[in-house]
Amino acid sequence: MKPQLLKVSTNLVQSFNARRDNRPNVNNHWHYHPEVELVYFKKGSGTQFIGDCITQFNTGDVVLVGSNLPHYWQFDEVYFHGDADLTADVSVVHFNENFWGDQFLELPENKEIKNILNKSKRGIQITGANLTKVGSLVEQVVFAEGPRKIILLMEVLLAIAGSGENNILASLGFAHNFQESEKDRINAIYNYSIVNFKKKITLDEIAAVANISPNSFCKYFKSRSKKTYSRFINEIRVGSACKLLINNQMNVKEICYESGFYNFASFHKYFKEITGKSPLSYQKCYVKK
Repeated sequence: MKPQLLKVSTNLVQSFNARRDNRPNVNNHWHYHPEVELVYFKKGSGTQFIGDCITQFNTGDVVLVGSNLPHYWQFDEVYFHGDADLTADVSVVHFNENFWGDQFLELPENKEIKNILNKSKRGIQITGANLTKVGSLVEQVVFAEGPRKIILLMEVLLAIAGSGENNILASLGFAHNFQESEKDRINAIYNYSIVNFKKKITLDEIAAVANISPNSFCKYFKSRSKKTYSRFINEIRVGSACKLLINNQMNVKEICYESGFYNFASFHKYFKEITGKSPLSYQKCYVKK
């Protein structure tokens, strides 16, 4: 899909941008930028959209998003209810791949860094034993100054490269090289779907949002996203169901309807197809007995 181009702020004092966010609504739209993005969620949970991958993010997660890969983090609704005890804490680093010079990544000693940046073009979810270490290093990058800031960034990338358990997020066939003139239409489809996934969205309705005929919509959407619209909306609904299952405040049947499914059998079918697990099996992976 074609997202909005985001201009990452820079200054003359530092060669790359690193900040700490405490608000859950920073850059809360489908966007991309030429800078690589490194994100550590010290506190926060919600749904993440990386390319064509839709999954849950949780406290402690670290994600590396490559240059020009569209992404979006939608925090859970509870973060917007004014609860003073529930706050976000996110460390974010943006950097150009060549900020340290055009030849830096070509040095033989930096092969690991170059390789992990190439892999990040599909998005990387850091997992395994290195996760806590990587999160701590990202946080240190934000507060460091001088040469230490650059050294810490290199340490982060090397730690990510050294983890054999990372998950690649976007599919190999994902593409977003569409004409600039298409961005408003794609953004309209995407954002309308995110807001309205709990209700039944008809073909006529979503085609009207895209301002094209119903007969043309299905072909248009699949040619741009490499998946059908029904698959896309079901991925959003399953992502919502995953959050509710982890929260463990509703039974499975209630979660089915709360997530926008109107048929319990279909809910089970699509949930297992997308996550590889049944709803109850998925829940057992997260909820302590």
